[in-house]
Parts: sequence; C-alpha cells; structure tokens
Amino acid sequence: MRSGLSSFALVVLLSFVPALAPTAQAQLSIEITGAGAQRIPVAIVPFAGETALGGGITPIVRADLERSGLFRSVEVPPLSPLPTESSSVNYAEWRSRLADALLVGSIVARADGRFDARFRLYDTVKQSPLGGIAYTLTREQVRATAHRIADFVYEKLTGEKGVFSTRVAYVVKRGNRYELQIADADGAGEETALASFEPIISPAWSPDGRRIAYVSFENKKPVVYVHSLLDGKRSVVANFKGSNSAPAWAPDGSRLAVTLSREGGSQIFLINPDGSGVRRLTSSSAIDTEPRFSPAASRSG
Repeated sequence: MRSGLSSFALVVLLSFVPALAPTAQAQLSIEITGAGAQRIPVAIVPFAGETALGGGITPIVRADLERSGLFRSVEVPPLSPLPTESSSVNYAEWRSRLADALLVGSIVARADGRFDARFRLYDTVKQSPLGGIAYTLTREQVRATAHRIADFVYEKLTGEKGVFSTRVAYVVKRGNRYELQIADADGAGEETALASFEPIISPAWSPDGRRIAYVSFENKKPVVYVHSLLDGKRSVVANFKGSNSAPAWAPDGSRLAVTLSREGGSQIFLINPDGSGVRRLTSSSAIDTEPRFSPAASRSG
C-alpha cells in the first residue's frame, strides 16, 4: 500500500528507511481487526542467545505475524536447551501441538561487537524445511532484523511479500505544532522528519523510499516539497500562483503528478522532482485532483 493521506493517516513504504532523528515519546498503535478464522498456526521458539539483545527478536516477529491477521502463535513449552537452526526437528511433536510451521534460530555474538542472527523455517505438515537466512546486526538493528525475519516467514507461508520491514508516514498535531512522523510498520521507532506551526498534508513516498513529497502551508499557501530522508534536506517542487497540492510519484521516481491551479481551476500536471519540466495533463471545467499512477506507468507515459 502506498498513498498520501492527511492527519493520522498512513503511507506504507515498501523499502527500509534509515533512522532520521531521535525517537519521540508517543507511539503510534496500529491494530488489525476482522481477521479470518483460518489463521496459520506457527510455533516461534525463542532464539537461543537472544537475551543478549535485550528484548529479543522473536517477540517482535510473533507480534508482526499476529498483527497481520493471518497467523496465530502456538504455545511453546519451556525448552532446555533451546533448539536452533542446526537442530534436528521432531515434526511429530510439533504437529501434536497443532503447529503447521515452526521457526527456530540463534543469536551469536561476534568479536567485532555485532551479532549473527540465524534462523530456519519448517513446514511441519509436509515435514520439510522452507529455508532460512543469516543476518548480521547491531543492537540498534534488532527491530529492523526482526521485521525482515517476519517478512521471510510471511512470504514463505503465504506466497506474498511481507510488509513488516516497511515504514509509515503520518501527520500529528501537538498543540499548535504539526509534525510529519516516520515510524516502523508496527508504529515503533517513530521519528520527526519535519515540524511546523503550519499544516502539513498529503505525504507520499518515493518508490525507492529515500524521499517524501508533501504539501506544507508554511508560506501561508499550499506548496509541494520533496524531502530527503537521508540528509533531511528538502526542496520546493511546486510553488506557483494559486494552489499546489496532491503530489503522487511515478513508479520509477522520475516525476510527480500534482494538482495546480496556476492556469485557473484545479488541473493535473506532471513535474520533475526538482521543479522543472512542468506539463499539463488535464483540461476540464471540473476540479481534477488526487492523481495516481498505474503500476505499469512508464517514463514516457
């Protein structure tokens, strides 16, 4: 999902965005309701050695999967020693616990202060491994790594890519101050990308996840900006006479579709992210706004 929405609405990013600023105090809470009854039962065994990471990885993986509404956690009894990705699997035991899938792994400290996270996923019904990956991480990358593991499990068990490693953008108002916030898909790790005493609306992610286009009223009128999340720099894309609004990225990130009233009425234009190459697309007596590109849109479209 990727769309620009206003206050408290969400825009889901399909690629990881690096940390931007110190963590804020409030946390966005996202709850999925109305899940189907046929949820996949998964046994997620605590990774051996994960206590060295503080809160651990498996609680985050478990929460991600359950939040999707497609999985339910199978109770795991106290195990000593904990099985790892290299342990043999007693499929009959896990089937007796009504688990259709089993996730096991380990966390091993490295000499350079980082950690190796290794895991393996099993299909207990077919009694076969579904694969596994090893990640190297720091203590600061625990949540990002857990989300990537949850994405792996989700894709292997559903056939669709997971979105737990994605980020969300949303606008909050605190008193008379507006804040463009960036957070993990589960609402944790929130950071303030921009703060203003004037409204901020319509955040829209670039396809590569490195930039956000949005509309700010800091000049007492709607102006479209593009904001780099890597260095915090931003540039004006559309500040023409009248209203400048509703930015939407082309699938290749080469252009934006925006709504401008510079020629009378609200019409849709194409524009480059640096503000050049303005080209009008629509001409009507109606108000044309909220443009979106089809996934197959090409650079020349």
